[in-house]
Amino acid sequence: MTAPALRPRPAPGLGFQAIGQEEEALVLDVLRRKEPFRYYGNDPAKPPPMAALLEKEFREYVGTDYALAVSSGSAALEVAMAACGIGPGDEVIVTAWSWIACFTTIVRVGARPVLAEIDESLNIDPKEIARLTTPKTRAVMVVHYQGVAAAMEPIIMEAHRRGLYVIEDCAQSLGARYRGRHIGTWGDVGTYSFQFNKVAAAGEGGMIVTRDQRIFERSVRMSDLGNYRPVHAAQAPAREPAFCGAQFRMSELTAAVTLAQLRKVEKIRQHCRALQARVLSRIQGLPGLKLRPIADPAGDMGFEPYLLLDNPDLVGPFRDKLDARNVNCGQRTGTYPQYNRDYVKTGLAYVPAMSPFRDIKPWPAPGYRAEDFPRTEDLTKRFIALPIGWLYTAEDADHIADSIIAVHREIFGG
Repeated sequence: MTAPALRPRPAPGLGFQAIGQEEEALVLDVLRRKEPFRYYGNDPAKPPPMAALLEKEFREYVGTDYALAVSSGSAALEVAMAACGIGPGDEVIVTAWSWIACFTTIVRVGARPVLAEIDESLNIDPKEIARLTTPKTRAVMVVHYQGVAAAMEPIIMEAHRRGLYVIEDCAQSLGARYRGRHIGTWGDVGTYSFQFNKVAAAGEGGMIVTRDQRIFERSVRMSDLGNYRPVHAAQAPAREPAFCGAQFRMSELTAAVTLAQLRKVEKIRQHCRALQARVLSRIQGLPGLKLRPIADPAGDMGFEPYLLLDNPDLVGPFRDKLDARNVNCGQRTGTYPQYNRDYVKTGLAYVPAMSPFRDIKPWPAPGYRAEDFPRTEDLTKRFIALPIGWLYTAEDADHIADSIIAVHREIFGG
């Protein structure tokens, strides 16, 4: 007797799977006008509109005063830190469980990343801010991990009472809210990414948001070689002196794709949340298995629920059995503990003098080794990620739930 055919594996992905005629129309508009550069084109008195329109709609969507489009999410982080005046001799607290750029951009501005533990939400434990703050600490980088907001109220309280900037890295979580308010608007400055795997995908691209006029102007100058052009001066008159900036400008072509994608974020959110609810309603309460706790369950994006198993030894078998049923799942999503990365193990920057670790011997030092992060080590060995994509259907969600229940029965019995 032949075994029944498996349900086909659904195609993962968020924004890029939703690319269609809307993106094509806006890109063709840029090409037909022959104006791919945002600050000038055919008419010197009329700058091309696409990046400026993207910034306007982004401000309105998240609810903030200022938005600046840049070339990538990593550029957004570097610009945001420079705008806050963070540099050599400073320290920035960031979770050990975070994406590469969270660490490397801190090093790039000459500051020292100080690694923090996560809690079961897979976001920063707010109590870590008190533990890790020193006289050199200037900021906390809050990474809203995979569509779920960190607990911003206690984080803001812990950081601001110590005079620290709060930089929100929203790269993975555009559209998520905390207590009804968009992430990125709680702290002093927020950053987003439009890379291929993100909620809104343009291949590359980033955004910086803030309510602080000084941070906005300094962000503009850092992203555009120290310039502050009329389109930005019309929003806020120049008050800051010019300085030597970098070049992280967004092109009109990238802005065109991103604008079309931004207009689809809420549809993606509603779709993923509905399918996530369909899965979670059936698997809650299974013994030996917990769901990722969420500070604001009404505010998450729903595109990647997490199962936390009590026994880490069962994670591999559980994941393998789900995978055999064509359920997309994984223990890693491109994110790894920073202390396991080669650039942390070497402690190097692009030149030795730029490394904030150059005078620390021996290296890796305490605070940069796996044994220094027992909670992060424990948690990241016990979870299974279950991506939900734009092309997933209700039937795919039901198959995920059916498979989890069946595999749970196989492994745990009952």
